[in-house]
Amino acid sequence: MIVGIVIGVVVLFLLVMLAFSVKIIREYQRIVLFRLGRAVGVRGPGLVLINPVTDRTSWVDLRERFLEIPHQTAITKDNASISIDFIIFYKVVDPSMTVLQVQNFAAAAQNVAATTLRSVVGDMPLDDVLSKREDMNASLRVRLDEVTERWGVKVTTVEVREVNPPAGVLDAMTRQMSAERTRRAAITEAQGQKQAAITLAEGTKQAAILGAEGERQSAILRAEGLAAGLQTILVVGRGLDTNTMQLQYLETLKQVGTAPSTKIVVPMELLGGIMNGLRGVLPGESANGTGASGDDGASGGTVWVADSTNRGEIGETGGS
Repeated sequence: MIVGIVIGVVVLFLLVMLAFSVKIIREYQRIVLFRLGRAVGVRGPGLVLINPVTDRTSWVDLRERFLEIPHQTAITKDNASISIDFIIFYKVVDPSMTVLQVQNFAAAAQNVAATTLRSVVGDMPLDDVLSKREDMNASLRVRLDEVTERWGVKVTTVEVREVNPPAGVLDAMTRQMSAERTRRAAITEAQGQKQAAITLAEGTKQAAILGAEGERQSAILRAEGLAAGLQTILVVGRGLDTNTMQLQYLETLKQVGTAPSTKIVVPMELLGGIMNGLRGVLPGESANGTGASGDDGASGGTVWVADSTNRGEIGETGGS
């Protein structure tokens, strides 16, 4: 009976020891094995057997992780106080160094990040801190990676989340942004007015050119039409006889007589007869055979033709 109890206890002990001896390590995990206090290597992944009496293990996660750095106050190169918070993404590349070289990586990385941030911001003016986020992120990543490399940790990314400048700087930035937008709006409006004026001037120029071209073409066509008409009249006139010309002359006199203005029309034939009659009755001409205005200084006859409102007369003046 006692032997059976002893055997049962031994079997139970062996089962418990076996349970503590078997370790199943996932793909993204590693264990750093210590035997009697000495590091004997890294185990995993898969099934790992250890001696629970003499061996101790430290688990290490190889997945990429992040560490949030709370708001840190820093002074820029131009003596502006700002508050910055950022995130560090890191990954373990050497599990044994992560366990052996640093006790608490998260706390150590947070303190190193705070001091590194003050160093990086102190080398940059406020405008660069606000506008050159990528440069600041790259500088922080390089400097942090130089420190964490000896801990077997690789800093993959550093992202600045928020930058809080002082209230006075925020007001100045707001006024500057408003002034810059006003300036851009004025420039855009001026450029639009300039473009509109140029377009209007070009349109006026094209209209003037087209108008001048049209007037030139119209003048050419009128001149060509007038020349063709005159040529036709000349050709037709050469074939007309005396009777046709006389009828045309009388038609012209009729049109002149029907005009609304007040006038007296004397045909050429009648005027010629009157002048011949006057020459026959003038004393100077009958006696001396000279005209109305002779060489002896006598003044010749004068003929007045007046309209209906100012009646005239036909008179003569004799010479001495």
